[in-house]
Amino acid sequence: MNTPLNILKTVFGYDSFRGQQQAAIEHLISGQDALVLMPTGGGKSLCYQIPALVREGVGIVISPLIALMQDQVSALLQLGVKAAFLNSTLTMEQARGIEQQLLNNELDLLYIAPERLTAPRTLELFSRIKVALFAIDEAHCVSQWGHDFRADYLQLSILHERFPTIPRIALTATADERTRQEIIVRLKLEHAPLYLSGFDRPNIRYAIVQKQKNPRQQLLAFMRNQHDGDAGIVYCLSRKKVEEIAHWLQSKNINALPYHAGMNSTDRQKNQQTFLRQDSVVIVATIAFGMGIDKPNVRFVAHLDIPKSVEAYYQETGRAGRDGLPADAWMAYGLQDVVTMRRMLAGSDADDAHKRLELHKLDAMLALCEQVHCRRQTLLGYFGDLLEQPCGNCDTCLEPVQTWDGTVAAQQALSCIYRTGSRFGVHYLIDVLQGKETEKILNFNHHQQSTFGIGKELDEQQWHSVFRQLVARGLVAINFEHFGVLNLIEASRPILRGEQQLILRKDNKTEKLKPSKTAMTRSRSNNNTLLWDALRAKRREIADDQQVPPYQIFHDATLMAMMEQKPTSLTQMAELSGIGQRKLDLYGKKFLAIISDFFSGDEGLSDTAAESIRLFRLGFNIQKIAEQRALKNSTIYGHLAEAISQGLLVLADVIDLSEPEIKQIEASILNLPEEQKNSLKPIFEQFEGLYSYEILRCVKAALQYQIDS
Repeated sequence: MNTPLNILKTVFGYDSFRGQQQAAIEHLISGQDALVLMPTGGGKSLCYQIPALVREGVGIVISPLIALMQDQVSALLQLGVKAAFLNSTLTMEQARGIEQQLLNNELDLLYIAPERLTAPRTLELFSRIKVALFAIDEAHCVSQWGHDFRADYLQLSILHERFPTIPRIALTATADERTRQEIIVRLKLEHAPLYLSGFDRPNIRYAIVQKQKNPRQQLLAFMRNQHDGDAGIVYCLSRKKVEEIAHWLQSKNINALPYHAGMNSTDRQKNQQTFLRQDSVVIVATIAFGMGIDKPNVRFVAHLDIPKSVEAYYQETGRAGRDGLPADAWMAYGLQDVVTMRRMLAGSDADDAHKRLELHKLDAMLALCEQVHCRRQTLLGYFGDLLEQPCGNCDTCLEPVQTWDGTVAAQQALSCIYRTGSRFGVHYLIDVLQGKETEKILNFNHHQQSTFGIGKELDEQQWHSVFRQLVARGLVAINFEHFGVLNLIEASRPILRGEQQLILRKDNKTEKLKPSKTAMTRSRSNNNTLLWDALRAKRREIADDQQVPPYQIFHDATLMAMMEQKPTSLTQMAELSGIGQRKLDLYGKKFLAIISDFFSGDEGLSDTAAESIRLFRLGFNIQKIAEQRALKNSTIYGHLAEAISQGLLVLADVIDLSEPEIKQIEASILNLPEEQKNSLKPIFEQFEGLYSYEILRCVKAALQYQIDS
């Protein structure tokens, strides 16, 4: 049955549609246009992939990035879907081969770059084949006001003009009302319904902390405490900072790799592939990295600099937790971020209208940073998405923010700006307020000003918080032409005159968020951890053989379902989410064997011995088991000997001795006097230490099993 629900189950391995998926799919199958707005990880791709499999012909997908289309095609091939791409990485011969497949009606889906789509040769080719639909992925790239604008997307209205009877679907995860309207107008989708599934990503925990003197250490503490060994992304504003942070994390034994537009393309591509194909890699990047990254098990996204807009923040943090499992979006933010970002906007080549819009977007981002109530409500509200109750999964919900009456402190700060002639930056102003007799202050005679020393009640960090909030709220201005000095503005007057109260947030000096639920789930029992490692090891082995990312074999969520359900047959395995028929046929028995081996035949062992035996059966050697379990090698040999004595392991699998050697040792054991039967020392001395006590113990265990049997 070639129905959408049947394809969803047999090809993709899911039992039911989510949100607006089914409505959008059925609308597209009927031959109508659609605009789909779903959060990252919400299943946008299914909205065109399933209709392409139902409708006659090939689905043409316009994708903005080569890496994205290659990744999606590779994932579809794993599912048994006939997919290919046309882009600049192909040789002329390869491209012609793909074109011939199109002409022969041998493809279900074809991914293509926008610039190639509008070439006369491509348009002529499409006129000769049966096209099921056109899907315009990452449709927000059409917005000239957006942060991912692609000029080639402006030409995509040609699809409606050249192929008016073929349905089109535009998809994006990031679009405010203005961007939505741009998509509709530029792609001529005025009559297409909008399928809006909301922007909420409830599995992501949002946290924004104030930068301390050493933000690197804050980042490291977050990674160590929350996501030790997890895959993640760290965003920095500059290329130089990317390189520095990546190198520093490497020095802390974290597998971190840099990524920015200044790197040569080979190194950049290599680092991206390493990130996609390995489980515990952290990529440190500028905003050049990320769009179209489908890696589902990114457990955290960290920002060491403030993004320029809420849209950018939402899109970048959305790369975490695409598999629906718990993930973190963490950011360290300070006053210098505001100064730097506003300086960059002021110095850009954009026209005044564009600058005003960008400053407005930055102000919205600052408001999110300074939020004292639920961050998720503010974040979703920016996109017009109402969350009626606080989310309970952001820092301001988990650790409610304390506030204080900062009116007097603000008056002191503003007065200090005025008394020092509006010629200085934050650090100097704080020194004056705290009464520090520095050489610079003495030279300017500011130790004689009325504001000198009036702010000793607050420490340096608290004063930074006051100035940061004054700038963020637009109560003082930054003069970029004079090295970022602070100036009073009209909005400063009501505060200075005592006509307006100012309530400020009290910054937490320590970050108190508990470890993520994912980490807690894994550490709940050692058995779970061992089985988790075993399943991932098998997944990596298969992925490495095929040179694809591990998540294209199975997502983490599917492996976790295996751990929880412990299927014992292919029928039970088929019921797990994310396992379609092709993956069941290809990999089902291999993963069933892992689960079976892990739980079989260890009932008679002690708990600690059973754990060692499970690892041994999974291919771990004695040294590796000892390291994994923080035990001595001799202890692991003892566990193996216990299993051998019960017939759960074969001696030849544990020790590497010839049959004559084993027979010789057995004879020596049997010939021991009765009073020495329980000691291995005489045997050890008889062979002059040729065989270790561990080996002798295992041989004795095997002999005992033979006698008992």
